[in-house]
Amino acid sequence: MKRVTFLSATLAALLLSGCQTSSPNGITQVATIDALLAGVYDGHLSLMELRRHGDFGIGTFERLDGEMVLLDGLFYQVRANGRVYRPPLLERTPFACVTPFVPDYRASLTTPADMQALERLIDAAVPEQNRFCAFRVHGYFKHVRTRSVPAQTKPYPPLSEVTRNQPVFEIDEVRGTVIGFRSPPFVKGVNVPGYHMHFLADDLSSGGHVLAFQLTRGTLAMDTLHDWMHVFLPEGSNAFATTDLSQDRSRELQAVEK
Repeated sequence: MKRVTFLSATLAALLLSGCQTSSPNGITQVATIDALLAGVYDGHLSLMELRRHGDFGIGTFERLDGEMVLLDGLFYQVRANGRVYRPPLLERTPFACVTPFVPDYRASLTTPADMQALERLIDAAVPEQNRFCAFRVHGYFKHVRTRSVPAQTKPYPPLSEVTRNQPVFEIDEVRGTVIGFRSPPFVKGVNVPGYHMHFLADDLSSGGHVLAFQLTRGTLAMDTLHDWMHVFLPEGSNAFATTDLSQDRSRELQAVEK
């Protein structure tokens, strides 16, 4: 009887371990980027639940109410007025991408670098184009250009229309952190191929989706990710279920991101 009990407990433990929804070196995502581009802005996963799957990430909030930064396990919301808020954990997200951030590469950045220079540095450190990596740059920035987006009301317009009149912020002489992901080309339609970055000032005075920056000096930490990904798709969402996601939205994404 003792042996049967032991085997039963072992089997139960194995089954439970196989049901975990996130990996210690993987990405968890909420919905898809093409759904967001098409105007599916209703949130369907709480920040509390999302944080179970990572302490680092980027995304947005219900009704497209600002830009999300998840840094060291804390959520920040950069709204369209440029201010940084701490959202309640019951707030929901229609799109986000998170991971447990465990750096396996670090470097000191002692010479000025812009956004393109940072991308070249990361590409040189991780030359395999089909590999994911999460990264954060903390340091002193001569200039950062960011944007955020205002909360929307139904019927929701597509994201390309929202960003035509997006608030853009020019931030000078600031210490802060750029966080983001580099994703392979094969994520097209699901996530953002290439680079996607958000910014948060150390004093929480500013932040947002990164359009450009000039770094004076800082440090780079990267986590090369090997598991992609657990995706939470909206349950009971008629908007998601009926949205045409067969279109190629690459041009829309390029316009929205840059």
